[in-house]
Amino acid sequence: MGDDVAAQEFTPADRTRYRDKVRRCLDVFERMLRESAFDTDDPWTGIEVELNLVDAAGDPVLRNAEVLDAIADPDFQTELGQFNIELNLPPGPLARGGLEQYETQLRASLNNAEKRAAELEAHLVMIGILPTLAPEHLAADALSANPRYRLLSEQILQARGEDIQIDIQGVERLRATVDTIMPEAACTSTQFHVQVSPERFASYWNASQAIAGVQIAVGANAPYLLGKHLWAETRIPLFEQATDTRAEELKVQGVRPRVWFGERWITSVFDLFEENVRYFPALLPVIDDEDPLTVLEAGGTPNLSELRLHNGTIYRWNRPVYDITGGLPHLRVENRILAAGPTVVDTVANAAFYFGLVRAIAENDRPLWSQMSFSAAEENFHAAARDGINAEIYWPGLGRVRATELVVRRLLPLAREGLALWGVEEAEANRYLDIIEQRCLAGTNGADWFVRRVDDFRDLDRYDALRAVLADYRARMHDNAPVHTW
Repeated sequence: MGDDVAAQEFTPADRTRYRDKVRRCLDVFERMLRESAFDTDDPWTGIEVELNLVDAAGDPVLRNAEVLDAIADPDFQTELGQFNIELNLPPGPLARGGLEQYETQLRASLNNAEKRAAELEAHLVMIGILPTLAPEHLAADALSANPRYRLLSEQILQARGEDIQIDIQGVERLRATVDTIMPEAACTSTQFHVQVSPERFASYWNASQAIAGVQIAVGANAPYLLGKHLWAETRIPLFEQATDTRAEELKVQGVRPRVWFGERWITSVFDLFEENVRYFPALLPVIDDEDPLTVLEAGGTPNLSELRLHNGTIYRWNRPVYDITGGLPHLRVENRILAAGPTVVDTVANAAFYFGLVRAIAENDRPLWSQMSFSAAEENFHAAARDGINAEIYWPGLGRVRATELVVRRLLPLAREGLALWGVEEAEANRYLDIIEQRCLAGTNGADWFVRRVDDFRDLDRYDALRAVLADYRARMHDNAPVHTW
C-alpha cells in the first residue's frame, strides 16, 4: 500500500502547495530522464504476495498486527485489512536459478509464517478473494491500525461525496453499499516487478498491457465474494469499484477512474507520471522538505517523494515505479494483474510466464501494440477477468481465439525465448512453463477448480460449502502440487 502516512487533516492550501510540489517533481523527473544515469546494468525482478488470515474453520481472523509480531520477519508487512498481510521477497536476477530461488524463498517464508501464525490460531491462505468474507469483515473497524489506511479511506469517501456502491453481475449478482474502502482489502494479489531502463520502459509497459488478458485467463483465482459466485477474477471489478472516487455524475462526464487500465499506448515512462499529475487530484497531499531541483543540481538523486506518493494512489494494473537503490535511481513496471495463489509453484509458474513473455514481446522488432488497438487490450482484460480459463480474446493475426489455445500454440514458445534472454536455463524454464501449458490443456485454474468443488457441496448452505472447499484448498496449497493436478 506504500509508505506510512501519519493521521492528519488537509486544508485547501495544503492541496495547492502539494500540486505545485508534484509539478516541480515532475519537471525534475523529466530532466532526470534526459540527463541522469539510471541503474540498468543488471536488471532485477521481484515478487510480492498478499495473504489472508483465517481460523481453523476458514473464517477471517482480524489479527494481522499480532501475527506480524509473531512472524518477526521484515519481509512481511501490514495490508489494508486486519485479515491481510503482505510478503515482499528480496529482488534478484532471473539468471543463475532465479526462478527456483523465488520458489525456495517463498516456500520457506510461508512455512515459517504459517508455523508462527498457527500459534495464534491463525492460518495463511493465498487466494484472490477470501471466499468466507462476510459483510462485517468489510466494515471500517476491520481496517489495519496503520493511520495511512484510515486516512486513505476517508479521503476517497470525501472525494466521492457519497457511499461506495458495489454492483457486480457475474454468474450471480452482488449489490452492496459501503462507507469505507475496506472491500479493497478483499482483493489479495501477486505483484511482479521488472526493472527496466528509461529507453525500454514504454516497450515493457505496452507489452504488459497487451498480455494482461492472457495472464488473467490462465491465472484467475477469485470467483466468490460475500457468498456470491461472480467473475472468475472478481478482484478486477471489485477493486475498480471499491476505490472509485467518482460520483455517478462524474462517471457520466467521462472523468477517469483511479483504478485504471489506461487509455493509450505510451512512448515514454514520463507519459504515465504526467497523466497522473494532469488527471488526478491528490488524495494524500503530504509535503516533504526536499527541494528536488537543489538535490539534482548538487549531484544527488532526489527522492521525488510527492510524485511517488501520488503515483501510489493511482491504481494502474501495470504501474510505473520510480525508486532508488544504492544512491542510483531506477524504474520498474509493477504488474498487478494476478490474484494470489493457488500454490507457491503456481505463483512462480505465473512469474515465469509473465517475465518471459513480457521480455520477448517488448524486445520484438515489430511491436505487438502496433498491431492491435489499446481498446482491444482492455476488452481482453475484462473478458478474461469475467470468463477466466474459458475466455475468448482478440489477438493480432488470429482474430478472436480461445486464450488457452493462444497460450499453448503461440505464447509459451515466446515465453521460453524471453526467459532465455533473461539467462534462465532451459530445464528451469520448462519446469515452470509446463505448468502453464498443463493448466491450459486441462482447462483448470484456481477459479475453475474452486467453482467445481463448491458445486460438489451444493446441498450445503453456501457459506458452509465455501468453508469446506477452502479447507481442502488450504491443504492442497501446502502440498504445493500445481492446481491443474488437483
